[in-house]
Amino acid sequence: MESSASPAAESKAMEVDSEKQSVKRDGSPGPDSTPPSPKVDSEKQEIKGDSSPEPDSEKQSIKGDRSPEPDSAPPSPKVSAKWNPLEACRPSVDDAPIFYPTNEDFEDPLAYIEKLRSRAELFGICRIVPPVAWKPPCPLKEKEIWEKSKFPTRIQLIDLLQNREPIQKSPKSKKRKRGRVSKVGYSRRRRGSGSDDDDSTEDAEGKFGFQTGPDFTLEEFQKYDEEFKESYFQLENGSKASENKKFKPKVKDIEGEYWRIVEQATDEVEVYYGADLETKKFGSGFPKYSPDSRKSLEEHQYSTSGWNLNNLSRLPGSVLSFERCDISGVIVPWLYVGMCFSTFCWHVEDHHLYSLNYLHTGDPKVWYGIPGSHAASFENAMKKLLPDLFEEQPDLLHQLVTQLSPSILKEQGIPVYRAVQRSGEFILTFPKAYHSGFNCGFNCAEAVNVAPVDWLVHGQDAVEGYSKQRRKSSLSHDKLLLGAAMEAIYYLWELAVTRKKTPVIARWKRVCSEDGLLTKAVKKRVEMEAERLNQLGDSYSVVKMEGDFDIKRERECFLCFYDLHMSASSCKCSPNRFACLTHAKDLCSCESKDRFVLLRHTLDELRSLVRALEGYPDAIEAWARISREHNPSRQQSAKEALDFKSSTSGSKSRGSSKTQLQNNLQLGSEGLQSDKEVKLKQDGDQDVHGITTKSDEKKIAVKSQNPHSVSDVGCSEPDAATNRLSHSVELLKSGSLVVKKQWCSKQAIYSKGFKSRVKFISVLDPTKLTNYISEVLDAGLAGPLFRVSLEECPSENFSNVSAEKCWQMVIQRLKLEIIKRCDQPASSLTALQALESIGLEMFGFLSPHVIQALEALDPKHQLEEYWNQKTAKVFGVELTKEGEKDNDDKEKGGASDPSMDRDTRLLRGLLKKATPEELAMMHGLLCGETRNTELQEELSSLVDKMEKSP
Repeated sequence: MESSASPAAESKAMEVDSEKQSVKRDGSPGPDSTPPSPKVDSEKQEIKGDSSPEPDSEKQSIKGDRSPEPDSAPPSPKVSAKWNPLEACRPSVDDAPIFYPTNEDFEDPLAYIEKLRSRAELFGICRIVPPVAWKPPCPLKEKEIWEKSKFPTRIQLIDLLQNREPIQKSPKSKKRKRGRVSKVGYSRRRRGSGSDDDDSTEDAEGKFGFQTGPDFTLEEFQKYDEEFKESYFQLENGSKASENKKFKPKVKDIEGEYWRIVEQATDEVEVYYGADLETKKFGSGFPKYSPDSRKSLEEHQYSTSGWNLNNLSRLPGSVLSFERCDISGVIVPWLYVGMCFSTFCWHVEDHHLYSLNYLHTGDPKVWYGIPGSHAASFENAMKKLLPDLFEEQPDLLHQLVTQLSPSILKEQGIPVYRAVQRSGEFILTFPKAYHSGFNCGFNCAEAVNVAPVDWLVHGQDAVEGYSKQRRKSSLSHDKLLLGAAMEAIYYLWELAVTRKKTPVIARWKRVCSEDGLLTKAVKKRVEMEAERLNQLGDSYSVVKMEGDFDIKRERECFLCFYDLHMSASSCKCSPNRFACLTHAKDLCSCESKDRFVLLRHTLDELRSLVRALEGYPDAIEAWARISREHNPSRQQSAKEALDFKSSTSGSKSRGSSKTQLQNNLQLGSEGLQSDKEVKLKQDGDQDVHGITTKSDEKKIAVKSQNPHSVSDVGCSEPDAATNRLSHSVELLKSGSLVVKKQWCSKQAIYSKGFKSRVKFISVLDPTKLTNYISEVLDAGLAGPLFRVSLEECPSENFSNVSAEKCWQMVIQRLKLEIIKRCDQPASSLTALQALESIGLEMFGFLSPHVIQALEALDPKHQLEEYWNQKTAKVFGVELTKEGEKDNDDKEKGGASDPSMDRDTRLLRGLLKKATPEELAMMHGLLCGETRNTELQEELSSLVDKMEKSP
């Protein structure tokens, strides 16, 4: 989004140092009724404060007409500058990418932005050319607005945007008379409907900025720009390119001249810019939707289009839809009316949001963009190249009053890309991408912000940065984050209930699961909250935050202005004063017992929220219920979802015939081979639905006393079945050894990166078999994290710190699916309980070939708990725990077997008396990598001595 000034610069008069290269500006602009006209001095001669032209013909001062004019008459430019194209300073930069969406692409703006993001984000900006047929009507062209509605402007001193001295370092600087402050627009992204910035005038003293210019209608401003360009771009001999046709410079001509003015600063050039105009007050360039209005079909199409910027911010999938306030410039679009050379200086969007700009009508707009990945490098380059300006005004980049040539930035290694936006085209800027530009003549554009889910990580970085800079935010990031999480969980619940995957559900499901963008963003924020609460310790009492804590008024930290939607701290001494958790100890000097922390959600609740986003059914159900309670609009849709579930389950369990039931629950699909087949069987009046896997002869029978109920689920020979199943586990990756206590048990070694595959009943459709992938991941301090996922649908996964519990979750989910399909209570599925302890088998940890592969990772037997408990065999003898009675007779054990050599016979006797720890150590010495001839010789010598002992 373009913008031309910060809050401090928007409505305050600024001092301007005019003593640059012995050049002084006219210090007495005309009265409000006759505002100053743009001035250009091509010879850069000294210009006195006198409002009349100097008699010396050598001094070509360009001034507006100072004669009094009525309020209705706009100023008329009188320009005598000469344009010399040989002095052009057009930057040599590459073009940003251009995209041409099809009609199908254009149906969903957020989906299209997601589609092009991977290709365009590397440039910072891109240009989007709509389909040829997309030509929305522009209400601004209606006579009532075009000819009669006035808008305010700002005066921009183009030659001072890059080359100027700090205000405080100019000993002879002369204060420029303050212009009047317009009452229209100029609210800089404030929450609510928008209001003028309330900073005092004194706060703005000593800062460079843009003064208020005259008011224009669109018709007047267009005429003013035409006269300006005609005068400025005349040929050196004073003649026009043609007697009958006005000379129209090309975009590259205007671009070269613009940067000559900015870089060389040899001519004074002042222009006007109608920027940051609130569309709620002046009007939008797009038709607005009104349910009561009688619009044509075409008007209705454009008024409801997602590309209509009045609708974009709150489209489904944009997290800005969870902000209730109409924040001007963020959710409610701003309008920009430009003229030749009017500028939007280098800046990044508030909260690092995306922005979309549409050019309704007029001459092109030239943009420059820098990838968000180079934002820090750009900021450092600006501070390096303009040290005096940043010393005087550390927040200079927030003021939007400074340009720096792309040519200079390229010399500093900063990539810069150009985009030329023409009428009817969009410019999209990406998160944290600095951008700037200027207008080639009269035009009218409109811009707004948008926030797809992938923005959340950038937004979090932005608010953390604002806190360090002690800068106010424009919106509550935590409110948007929690709102998005609740929305996603509700749709996960609806999907589980109805099994209907609508486009909206599909969009939210894509950003969930363990690796989803939304899940990661929420998890990161929860970890930050946990760390901050941990730093406070246990001395603060915890109080539940009221639901309307920040509804009626903004709540922000007294010190850093961090938003307090999720948590806050306060004290009994000042109950209406709050701090963020980071600055809780700076709030007052009271004892800790008087201080307290307000939490909207406890850490346990927040962790449960993460689990819900990861797909855990119990957490989804709990948070979906909260979502329905807090959002009345959800009640009806939830009722419809439950009704749909009832109707579909009824059709399956109460069908008109047994044939319909068989069709709904048919367990043998055409795509399954005979060794994978699962069949549905019926026996007279009693339905017996058996799941039979011929490869392992495992049977799970669902028995019913009548066609309308399921009374029992039987499992034949579960132990044998699971044993056979464990042998069918396919090892995909053995992983790597982690020598820590948590990474093994007495039963198994858990290697980092372990992965296996096993076939089992599908939790998505119990009538089918599917492949499950079992993995062991690294959860940091928590040790190994076990995860099971469907190979055909990785987003359906189950994670836990226990392999057994991980597969218990699979069985529980399978139960729920069977219950939903058969309309029976969980108590009827008694036989499935036998499968809840098969975790180690299903992972493959009890399969011989897997055991062999895992043990090979630990030849030194460093995982003592596993090796101490393991039954090992040394020299062909089974070693048992100390104190256990040998079931074999000593003779049968071979102690007196004459075929054995002396060393072996005596060593066996010795080893039988050893403890498991001693056995494990001895096994490592004799059979591990550390074994050597010297150790074996020592052992043989020891045996000799023992034999000779009495």
